[in-house]
Amino acid sequence: MTGEPIPVQQRAGDRVMSGSTNAGEAFDLVASHYAAESTYAGIVRLVEEAQRSKAPMSRLADRFAMLFLAVTVLISGLAWYWTGDPVRAVAVLVVATPCPLILAVPVAIVSGLSRAARYGILIKGGKAIESLARVYSLVIDKTGTLTDGRARVVSINAAADTMADDVLRIAASLDQASKHIIAQTLVSEAHNRNLQLAIPTNVIETAGEGIEGVVDGHSVVVGGLNFVKSRLVAATKDSIQQLQIAGAVIVAVSMDGEMIGEIVLADELRAGTKALLQDLRNLGIQRIVLATGDRREVAEAVAAGLGIDTVRSELTPDQKVLVVLTERKNGPVMMVGDGVNDAPALAAADIGVAMGARGTAASAEAADVVLLVDHLDRIVPGIHIARRSRLIALESVSVGIGLSLLGMGAAALGYLTPVQGALLQEAIDVAVILNALRALGGHKSDRLLAR
Repeated sequence: MTGEPIPVQQRAGDRVMSGSTNAGEAFDLVASHYAAESTYAGIVRLVEEAQRSKAPMSRLADRFAMLFLAVTVLISGLAWYWTGDPVRAVAVLVVATPCPLILAVPVAIVSGLSRAARYGILIKGGKAIESLARVYSLVIDKTGTLTDGRARVVSINAAADTMADDVLRIAASLDQASKHIIAQTLVSEAHNRNLQLAIPTNVIETAGEGIEGVVDGHSVVVGGLNFVKSRLVAATKDSIQQLQIAGAVIVAVSMDGEMIGEIVLADELRAGTKALLQDLRNLGIQRIVLATGDRREVAEAVAAGLGIDTVRSELTPDQKVLVVLTERKNGPVMMVGDGVNDAPALAAADIGVAMGARGTAASAEAADVVLLVDHLDRIVPGIHIARRSRLIALESVSVGIGLSLLGMGAAALGYLTPVQGALLQEAIDVAVILNALRALGGHKSDRLLAR
């Protein structure tokens, strides 16, 4: 619920939020609040309130339609009034074509939606694609968004006479008997390295602390450093120093009473994250804010060197909404997240982007854009597609309405008959629709998506 990728140890009497996941053994839980007062119920209310309070954005076509209608009626009325010839008024009405608004704009927008979907970028409608084209600030979640969202083995510190793979093989062999998420991660990593695991015997697991047993005839202990140290022979206890790495879990491994190594697990940044944020800067995004429920030291360690303007950590879902609303004072805000705790902020942002491949259904439902593939870098071509579609739509409106106004002027002066005006109208319609279909074609986004 907080967005932390690494399990956090809780003890008897500690308060935990609803929606938390138990990574250890079963325990007795006392509910201190009614279901309607739970954190998850609060998130649902926050999403609903954010969606209701979201400022409606007038569509591109809507902004021009009434003005065009008024100009058409005015020119037609003036032509009839000054010449006394109703045919000229009819010719003006016939040549006036609203197709650049009612057809060309939707065609350009839908073409952009179709093109984005081809690459796993699901944009929910025309308003969303128009908002995506005007983003000023980015508020981004950490776990599962900037980072992969899963604990991975990042290093193994083995004793002088021990190989790193041997440390992992021994630990994973014993951890086959555990259901703990960290144990499962070690087993999976051993399988990925094609290590042959032994069957453990005499296994005893201490919930939340560690596990001990016999592997290949040797007494093995795996778990937190304090747990493992308590099982070491007295001569080696004082020589063991605990590693301190922000946002990482250190798994200690001992065999026959002696420490043989430590395995470091952490939630790593996605590959290419720094280049992605720089690309977004180059697109004109002025502010990038990291908003996470994780601890401050972890958030700052992740943000280091990424060029992020502000780091906001240990945030609750409603505080993430406040971060989004604060940034909206500067301009349109894009919020990117993947978890249940991101859903209210996604709904409150001008454009919410959810990581849909491994994210939660709640975040995908609240977002305006869903990345159907687990690639954060799809945001950049998504913005390119949105901007190109909006530009083509504006071109269609400008050229189509401009030609229509010229035609109405010619008809008002008597240079076009109603039949000629009708033919000219059709020609303008075909031209602007064909222009709008350019949004389906390749452009700079092709090269970005091909990376």
